[in-house]
Amino acid sequence: MNFPSIYLASRSPRRRELLLQMGVDFSVINPDVDESVFDNELPLDYVSRIAKLKAQTGRGLLLAADKKPVLAADTAVVVDNTILGKPENDEQAISMLKMLSGKTHQVMTAIALAKENSISSLVSVNDVRFTEMKEKDILWYVNTKEGVDKAGGYAVQGLAALFIEHIEGSYSGIMGLPIRETGQLLLTMDDQ
Repeated sequence: MNFPSIYLASRSPRRRELLLQMGVDFSVINPDVDESVFDNELPLDYVSRIAKLKAQTGRGLLLAADKKPVLAADTAVVVDNTILGKPENDEQAISMLKMLSGKTHQVMTAIALAKENSISSLVSVNDVRFTEMKEKDILWYVNTKEGVDKAGGYAVQGLAALFIEHIEGSYSGIMGLPIRETGQLLLTMDDQ
């Protein structure tokens, strides 16, 4: 595949790894955006809005002569229509894992590609079912610190896999950058 050279508006090492896996040439920029959830905002609307905001803000950081597009993404873990962000402390992480225990939840990752005068976006929605976790399992996992700075307080590609019974959808989307959708967006950007 012949992907265009882009900017990645993300601090996530997982997103960088996935782009490298795809063979995409990219440079990282770090736009600072407010990721607060609006009152009554639906999870799908939230991830789409934040991904677009990151891409547009990243595009705004570039010089006018720089025509490379900016790719951004946002991931939300959603259980019972509640968005679980990144835990701020161990207590929040424990609470999140208790909410996920024994249930199927959704992981939504929106990607957005901002060009000079337009923006395109796609969303990957995936189901993840956790086994019933014992209190000691939750405490052990939280103490690994693997879930720090991750939506829902866990990393599907790490030790949390010990508690995942079933995945339906895109594994890379659950990691934070759906490869198929990202490839589609990058390959079709010249058609728009």
